[in-house]
Amino acid sequence: MSEAADALADRIRAIFDYRPGLTEKKMFGGYGFMLNGNMVAGAMRSGNLLLRVGPDLHELALQRPGTSAMHQGGRDMVGFVEVAPDFIDTEEDLGAWLDFAEGFVKTLPPK
Repeated sequence: MSEAADALADRIRAIFDYRPGLTEKKMFGGYGFMLNGNMVAGAMRSGNLLLRVGPDLHELALQRPGTSAMHQGGRDMVGFVEVAPDFIDTEEDLGAWLDFAEGFVKTLPPK
């Protein structure tokens, strides 16, 4: 883990507070936050916020400032975006992104 991931994870925990079905895992060199077994968000080692937005909202999310597609294995992971730390520096900004991702994940069946 990194200090950036630890700090972002603390902020995510504070915003999510207690939600039924919410769990946390160490992943991607940081922390992943799961709702009913489906990933909602992650605090990356770099300090970036990883979000699961789904394929239908992927392009819309990428139009917002500070976002990029998640890359893994040399390819874009459609449905997942990263948000740079400068664009989630307020709790309002971070909370809005978490709400965006949670809205999609709530449509998924539990795992």
